[in-house]
Amino acid sequence: MPSHTITLTNRPPTPALVIVGAGPRGTGLIERIAANAPELYAGSGLDIHLVDPHPPGAGRIWRATQSPLLWMNSHAEDVTMFTDETVHMAGPVRPGPTLHEWAGIDGRTFADRRLQGAYLRWVHEQAVAALPEGVRVHHHPRRALRVGGPRDGRRQVWLEGRPRPLLADLVVLALGHLDAELDDEQRELAAYARAHDLVHLAPDFTADSDLSPLAPGEPVLVRGFGLAFVDLMVLLTEGRGGRYEGDTYVPSGREPVLYVGSRRGVPYHSKIGYDWTGERPPLPRFLGPAEIDGLLAGAQGFNFRRDVWPLVEKELGFAHYHRLFTVHPERTDMAWADFEEKYAVASGQDIQALVASAVPDPADRLDLAALDRPLDGVRYGSYEEFQEGLRGYVERDLVRRHDPEHSPDLAVFLGLLSVYGQLIRLGDIGPWWHGFFSYLASGPPGPRLRQLLALSRAGVVKFVGADMSVAAEDGVFRALSATVPGASVEARALVEARLPEPTVGRARDPLLRELHAAETPAGLLRVDPGDGRVLDRAGRPHPRLFALGPFTDARTPGAFTRPRTGGPAFRQNDATARAVLDFLRSLRSRAAA
Repeated sequence: MPSHTITLTNRPPTPALVIVGAGPRGTGLIERIAANAPELYAGSGLDIHLVDPHPPGAGRIWRATQSPLLWMNSHAEDVTMFTDETVHMAGPVRPGPTLHEWAGIDGRTFADRRLQGAYLRWVHEQAVAALPEGVRVHHHPRRALRVGGPRDGRRQVWLEGRPRPLLADLVVLALGHLDAELDDEQRELAAYARAHDLVHLAPDFTADSDLSPLAPGEPVLVRGFGLAFVDLMVLLTEGRGGRYEGDTYVPSGREPVLYVGSRRGVPYHSKIGYDWTGERPPLPRFLGPAEIDGLLAGAQGFNFRRDVWPLVEKELGFAHYHRLFTVHPERTDMAWADFEEKYAVASGQDIQALVASAVPDPADRLDLAALDRPLDGVRYGSYEEFQEGLRGYVERDLVRRHDPEHSPDLAVFLGLLSVYGQLIRLGDIGPWWHGFFSYLASGPPGPRLRQLLALSRAGVVKFVGADMSVAAEDGVFRALSATVPGASVEARALVEARLPEPTVGRARDPLLRELHAAETPAGLLRVDPGDGRVLDRAGRPHPRLFALGPFTDARTPGAFTRPRTGGPAFRQNDATARAVLDFLRSLRSRAAA
């Protein structure tokens, strides 16, 4: 009989990467893996496992199954998922279309979120198609429950409803916005609502909230005046059959009456409604890499208000005055070269004196404190007077944000983007800065504020004021504000119109709670600012676990990147992708040796 020789080979398993979260951040990471693989990982097999119960690309927030009334918060021309030469990164630039170029719509359009979701699905498909041969992507429409395994060995990623874990050489957490357990105040309010048959809606992504308990014609207290409120306003008005006829709102009769207030007591500033022209301010100038290096090198650490905020103020002031002096010199009393020279060496009250001498109209001066708290010290005799007053404030804001005569505002917006890109390196600097940035730079589209005015005139929305507090007493919720002293509003429903704080300790996601990693005082996950590796409680970077997103202390501004603004999220994605590919290439080489 012929003999046969059977040769057994011990081939190493194909390297595996698990990405938890298949939304925009996970898609952006795959795009960067595809861009860098020809240099760092050509010719090697790799299995990429995407874990997300929602479809890849759009994820939860941009999914197709949501109201078409909900818009993007940026012009379609200001949304891109592709890099350009302004991004400082080691990997190659792979250009691609913005949302408006891809969709063939006017760049000034505020597209609905379902269209954005379609764009994201297309970007995901393009990124997967660009991966080298031998790199395969597998989508697991499940939730990840926990990550285990030895620190220096293959990771085990346990999925909901799957008896065996995924085995991975590396894991990247790209989870996006997190659901959270209630904090102490929210637990007390929820318990009070249950005991007194009231309605309490805790912080949540508005499109996921059950708004049916908010009854037609009934007063509803709303705490929060940002983007979550705008979504709530839309879903409870147009979403219930109301319509706009010009600047007039025609109710359907199914709307509740929304009494809205917040810490500032005013809505976020309108998106700017004109394009940039001419020279951009040369940023960064006073808050760049050298200044961040200095802050990080300080033996005693740094204090945001004492050490960082003065640099932020000076940087934003430089952007503002550069534009004012170079484009509107008739509104200044000094040559730009002279002002710039003096501004560069001045600080504190000296800057204020310089500005007062060079800029005659106070309306042309940048006052960040007044911008942040416009109702500080402002008092009204009645709610009726305050409604008129706040409508006037919103109308003035709309005019200003759509008039290029006030283009220093757009320069400040560019300054905010520059500053945010630098501050990422400092880690967790507390929630105030992120709120201030969103208030100035990430407000609603102008048409939404015009709708707000129409709803106010129709009596569907009423304004409560600044520093709104809510008491649970006498079987109801009661709202108070110092803006209208002595007045109060009672309601049997309270909506917290904001996203949950991105704290790891209160995250409902069990995967994060079981990481045993380092957290910041604000509850964010600590990561290596260089490549996104998760830091353990001893401050050591984990060799096989990375994290990207708003739950980390390297969170970036906004959901998407504006073209030609440097894109901190692109830079992070690229650094993480390169670290992942370097590690996997080294692992493959060791296994083959």
